[in-house]
Amino acid sequence: MEYNLADLFESVVDVVPDREALVYVDHPGTGAERRLSYAELDAAANRVAHHLVDSGIRSGEHLGLHLYNGIEYLQTVLACLKARIVPVNVNYRYVEEELVYLYRDADLAALVFDAEFTERVAAALPQTEKLRHLVRVGTPPEGAPDLDCTAFPDAEAAGSPERGFAERSADDLFIIYTGGTTGMPKGVMWRQEDLFFAGLFGGDPAGEPVKRPEELAERVAAGGSGITFFPTPPLMHGTSTLTSFIAFNYGQRVVVHRKYVPEEVLRTIEKEKVSSVSLVGDAMLRPLVDALHGPLRGTDLSSLFSVSSSGAIMSDTVRAQFQALVPNVLLLNNFGSSESGSNGKATDDSGPEKGFRLEVNERTRVVDPVTYEPVRVGEPGRLAQRGHVPLGYYNDAAKTAETFFRKDGERWVLLGDMATVDEQGIVTVLGRGSQCINTGGEKVYPEEVEQALKSHPDVYDALVAGVPDAKWGNHVAAVVQLRPGATALDLASVQDHCRTRLAGYKVPRQLVLTDRIQRSPSGKADYRWARSVAAEDAGA
Repeated sequence: MEYNLADLFESVVDVVPDREALVYVDHPGTGAERRLSYAELDAAANRVAHHLVDSGIRSGEHLGLHLYNGIEYLQTVLACLKARIVPVNVNYRYVEEELVYLYRDADLAALVFDAEFTERVAAALPQTEKLRHLVRVGTPPEGAPDLDCTAFPDAEAAGSPERGFAERSADDLFIIYTGGTTGMPKGVMWRQEDLFFAGLFGGDPAGEPVKRPEELAERVAAGGSGITFFPTPPLMHGTSTLTSFIAFNYGQRVVVHRKYVPEEVLRTIEKEKVSSVSLVGDAMLRPLVDALHGPLRGTDLSSLFSVSSSGAIMSDTVRAQFQALVPNVLLLNNFGSSESGSNGKATDDSGPEKGFRLEVNERTRVVDPVTYEPVRVGEPGRLAQRGHVPLGYYNDAAKTAETFFRKDGERWVLLGDMATVDEQGIVTVLGRGSQCINTGGEKVYPEEVEQALKSHPDVYDALVAGVPDAKWGNHVAAVVQLRPGATALDLASVQDHCRTRLAGYKVPRQLVLTDRIQRSPSGKADYRWARSVAAEDAGA
């Protein structure tokens, strides 16, 4: 047995077959929910896997998951892993041109998609020559184009519930497409063994990684149940899928919603006695605070042990607001990426005054991006990680050469985040190098300014971008969404507030008020949008 995700999942199924594994809740109280035990989820995944194989999808070919959250998403991921088909996440917000790019770049041979996206799929299909097999989840809307596809229930019915698959390998691939904040999406190629240790913590985020594959099921058999994980962002965001597999490796329960509705999230935490919630930054945490102050006041969250964020920071201000409402919960700003898995977690003193400070794992370093040597204390460099890292970007040799390297006999990945390190080894993340604003020769990282802005009582959300400036080269522009009830905010008051927390050159020189900050479905910042809005306002 190797460190293969399907093998590991099946080993857990065999020791806790009757334990509840997956709960899908559409809207609590409506009865629209499904529950599967580990044995039932295993059989359901086997059915889809056999259907794919019987339909001619071969080992090593790629299948796209163009789906909202649901049992079908995780069932299909497991089916792919079982049949040695490579799962590929698809951003469901993409329109035709973006879908054509991703379908082609990923060399998709098969696609499982939500019926709601039928029109987009139909438009992209003629331009994607390799895509030959479609499975549709749900009923298409009236007037949707006719497609030659298999209904998901028919695919399930056609496949055997038994296993009986070819021998798997630790080298089997798992591809995570990441759009990031700039450029076209890139497919990060993970060996499953590397992903198991870097993204799934070797089977135990809170303790020691397993030392042999069989140990995972032994730990599950020796432990108990009672932990419920609730990944609230879209499963097409890598963190949510990995959170689900972390739960499966523990033999515990996963709850998913189709979409993120704050009030429904809180009702589900209460009803299902959720232990651990994962989300993405203030964009998802602040609405929970608002709901607890309003219509969901008094919701019983006593089961909740931790709330963790990855992909965006939960600001000090919003964390404090949530902590006041739910005092016993542990709030964790985790740090990682599709290219590295986990790098570490924020320190207790991380915040606007000291910056975003990390306790990093032993595989993470701050290095000179040219020589790859560790930087001196206080000197800026790029975060990098060694050991269990991806093989590179699919279909992009040039970008792979820029990002992945070998040093001292190990594989490394060079991340886009600028950082410094102090004498104790604590890393301060400055921000994405690609988003760094050079103003008058000084470097400003948007995340630092955004933290200061969010501490203003009238600011609900904010993004910061650089705008071309004849005098300074670029100036710092703040794009701000006001809190409900706030009637006005002017540049002078924003500057006065920020000067108490930031050096003068970091203080915004432009303020743009917007009805809504645009973010990805997972809550990540859309800096291209922020730059465009700020530049248009400056031009006007």
